[in-house]
Amino acid sequence: MSVADVIVRGGTVVDGTGAPPVVADVEIRGDRIVAVGATGGRARRVIDADGLIVTPGFVDVHTHFDGQLTWDPIVAPSSLHGVTSVVVGNCGVGFAPAREDRHEWLISLLEGVEDIPGSALAEGLSWGWETFPEYLDVVAAMPRTVDVGAHVPHSALRTYVMGDRGADHAAMADDDELAEMGRLVSEAIAAGAVGFATSRTEVHRTAAGDRIPTLTAPRRELLEIAYALRDAGGVIQLISDLYQTTDDHFAAEELALLEEVVVTSGRPFSFTMQQAYHSPQRWRHQMAWVERMAAAGYDVKAQVATRPIGVLLGLEATANPFLLCAGYAEVASLPLAERVRALADDARRQRILAEHRDVTAAVPEGILRQIISQFDTMFRLGDPVDYAVRPDRSIASSSERSGSTPAAAAYDALLEADGRELLYLPLFNYAERNLDDLAEMIAHPRSLFGLSDAGAHCGAICDASMPTSALTMWARDGVDGERLPLETVVHGQTQRTAAHVGWRDRGVVAPGYLADLNLIDLDVLACRRPEIVHDLPAGGRRLMQRADGYVATIKSGVVTFEHGEPTGARPGELVRGSRPGPR
Repeated sequence: MSVADVIVRGGTVVDGTGAPPVVADVEIRGDRIVAVGATGGRARRVIDADGLIVTPGFVDVHTHFDGQLTWDPIVAPSSLHGVTSVVVGNCGVGFAPAREDRHEWLISLLEGVEDIPGSALAEGLSWGWETFPEYLDVVAAMPRTVDVGAHVPHSALRTYVMGDRGADHAAMADDDELAEMGRLVSEAIAAGAVGFATSRTEVHRTAAGDRIPTLTAPRRELLEIAYALRDAGGVIQLISDLYQTTDDHFAAEELALLEEVVVTSGRPFSFTMQQAYHSPQRWRHQMAWVERMAAAGYDVKAQVATRPIGVLLGLEATANPFLLCAGYAEVASLPLAERVRALADDARRQRILAEHRDVTAAVPEGILRQIISQFDTMFRLGDPVDYAVRPDRSIASSSERSGSTPAAAAYDALLEADGRELLYLPLFNYAERNLDDLAEMIAHPRSLFGLSDAGAHCGAICDASMPTSALTMWARDGVDGERLPLETVVHGQTQRTAAHVGWRDRGVVAPGYLADLNLIDLDVLACRRPEIVHDLPAGGRRLMQRADGYVATIKSGVVTFEHGEPTGARPGELVRGSRPGPR
């Protein structure tokens, strides 16, 4: 009998299909699983998985590692949370195609839309490409811990074809430009792009505050690209203001346009669905459309997060509740230790708290007002982090119990841990001050687990850990008594996400599939407290978050992480286009 490369012995296999867990061995030869069951064979390495769950490697279809993956082979923090495959180019932003005179503008776009330090991108990006196929070749040449697939980003495509005019979302492409966009999309799909992505939200702006070029991309432009995709293949990913609009007319017009895109292309389609505070039931309107499209035979899914989408506030972070106060602005540029000393001065403290009252009164409703004053949805993180937030744990509730004001309690909290404390503010999926609606979103059969934005929002959001918190919140601990089956949560971030982008060779623990596995001690699984680190090129900052409980991660048959630490192995590859399943 020949010797296997690896046998994972005696683990509880949660195979990714949604089937109940079973105790079994997993035998690996090369990059493939060859047997699941009582193998009894020999292997060059045997890993004892008794007491552990064995899952497929997680597949994150919504990341923004477009720049980072050209210099960082580890692809953290996603790889620290069991992710073995990622998709970049989401929301229509990325770095290809790109003429040399567009480099600075594309960096500004990513800096503004995704809060990625422009200096880090300018220092770290190798470029070395112009066309999208050339970008894929550069990505393919660098080994890493995870597999990578890429969407064609609409903003880069539009400005590549239209030049400076393309940066203006109100500019109209002429017939030749439209034809060229379609040709380039077809070329990119043929070279291995997994699909096409675009953005239609006011939230997305460049570092200079300009609206994203694709905000109001007209029907003709979208349909020209849809025609190209119909013949070329690939998937479509989109974010629109649909999830947050209060305008029924706009919502109806936008959905009619998206329906044309779906019908014309015939391709799998997913779009962002989250719950905004000012339109808490709009997501139901979106989901009703998804259901109608699915009933008509179209593969349409709503991308949902598995926890509240929250910004992290702190003195080192991008934002904090006092960033608009003059007393804070005077010391904001000081080194952290000096800033903490200045802020601890009682006279400055009282001044800033007084200014905060005036500033809050002048700021209109919206995300900025939430950041500076929504203390009833602002929470201390804890370590490990519990993302199942409850109103009685908010800054407002704790201040009421202590006899303080919410602003004063937040101020004092930010000075803790030598000024490194972070506060968690759910911006979406917490409008009703509970997670009941989120539970409905997650459980819906047409939902697609996504929206981690891993690699982006470096100083404000650290949601790359969603695969970990999904397991702890919904499967192990439950939320307010509601628990989802472990196999359901695993399926949602393995086979379902992989299949949506056409990767049918992964996401399942079964013979013939890629040997991408996680060995997890579910009892100790946890998201550690995020921290600010300065390890990007040019000393750029980002939020980093580690996990406990990942005993090992295996990518293509090779152990890439043990107990949260990289082994140095880098078997990850570029995934060009779709992949067929085992025969």
